[in-house]
Amino acid sequence: MLSCRSGMPSGLRGRLWNRATNRAPIGNAVSHQQTIGQEVTFEGRGLFTGEPATMRVRPGEPHSGIWFVRTDQSVPARIAARVENVSKRARRTSLRNGTVAVETVEHCLAACTGLGLDNLQIEVTGGEVPAMDGSCLPFVQAMRASGIEAQEATRESFVIDEVVRVAEGDSELVALPPLDPTSDTLDVIYDLDYGPDTPIDRQSYRVSVTPESFEANIAPARTFVLEKEVQQLQAAGWGQHLSYQEILVIGPEGPIDNPFRFPDECVRHKILDLIGDLTLTGQRLVGRVIARKSGHSLNHELARELRGRLDARRRESQRTQSPVLDIHRVQRILPHRYPFLMIDRIVEIEGTRRVVGIKNVTVNEPFFQGHYPGDPIMPGVLVIEALAQIGGVLLSQELEHKGKVAVLLSIDKAKFRRAVRPGDQLELEAQTIRVRSSSGHVKGWARVGSELVAEAEIKFILTDAESR
Repeated sequence: MLSCRSGMPSGLRGRLWNRATNRAPIGNAVSHQQTIGQEVTFEGRGLFTGEPATMRVRPGEPHSGIWFVRTDQSVPARIAARVENVSKRARRTSLRNGTVAVETVEHCLAACTGLGLDNLQIEVTGGEVPAMDGSCLPFVQAMRASGIEAQEATRESFVIDEVVRVAEGDSELVALPPLDPTSDTLDVIYDLDYGPDTPIDRQSYRVSVTPESFEANIAPARTFVLEKEVQQLQAAGWGQHLSYQEILVIGPEGPIDNPFRFPDECVRHKILDLIGDLTLTGQRLVGRVIARKSGHSLNHELARELRGRLDARRRESQRTQSPVLDIHRVQRILPHRYPFLMIDRIVEIEGTRRVVGIKNVTVNEPFFQGHYPGDPIMPGVLVIEALAQIGGVLLSQELEHKGKVAVLLSIDKAKFRRAVRPGDQLELEAQTIRVRSSSGHVKGWARVGSELVAEAEIKFILTDAESR
């Protein structure tokens, strides 16, 4: 286990070899998913709150993705690093699950993407990720030193194939297809321009994101703030613990008691933040992103737009591809039968983390006779039942060899967005929140096309199969 308390870990600069296998770490050209070789621990104070925090980064299972876990809660709260979990905050990226949040995750996520890591469990005690030196270099160096390990699962990249633009005032982000059709990298171009009334000159920078270029050119760039903003932030209760040596404060004559690492360090840090925020698409991106004056809010908006197109592409593919589990195999997992079986096929399974299924809604459904004559609408409780069934399929991937079955225990945070009518194809998705020896907790979404129909968190009690 590696440990890092503050600043950059000593002796790690330039260590480019996988310590466990004595081979060069696998970079962006790899077709397999990657994780770290061993646990890495970081300790420090949060950038905004100043609260002490410990962060343990652990290897993740194939297809599990990147998750944050608040282990200081009575029941550890898991939060997927996905854009739908973003909670609106000024000047930073926060992820939330109910009332539990993890603040300022963007530097850690940038390190994950910069190194090409797909699957990690990041355990945090405290409400904010340790700030370290204000950059993500300590994260990059420690995780690289732990060993970058290829996994058996194949990595899927999302190649941007159309122009996607988001804008707010004179700030904008544009995602574009790669110039070279054979490229498998993300190229980022950022134009930073605060105008004539600030001490930061206009800066532009371009980087092709590979582990080597990221570590050398982007990871060392630190969080910065203008001197005139410091008093406002501290008056609002943020960053009161910081000194000029712990954050880059830029006054009229330049940085105060803390020299630049690069002459254009500010624009490089903006790229760092952007890469971290785009990690929230949940998919490795290939293409180009051109940014002008963007911040976290606009970064999140582009991540949502790209995620929406990725989901639409998957849905289109699912309409023509062979099912992962056909109805016969679904019936081997679920005890439900006509007229209560709400899943026709399973089209996607990501280990024990995520599953997607399909329910084709026809006018012959028996419930349409009474709900409602002349205006058939699928009852909302049956949409939730369908989500519970897809959750049962997901948990079965964990319980298959343990002699357990999932029985519905509770439904929470259920919301209905639109009616489901005859002719609709209901896409049902479930993701694991937590599985224990006697209980399971999933979150489910029901969609028709790109429209969200319903969502809910569902808990199950896990019982012995023979006790049913």
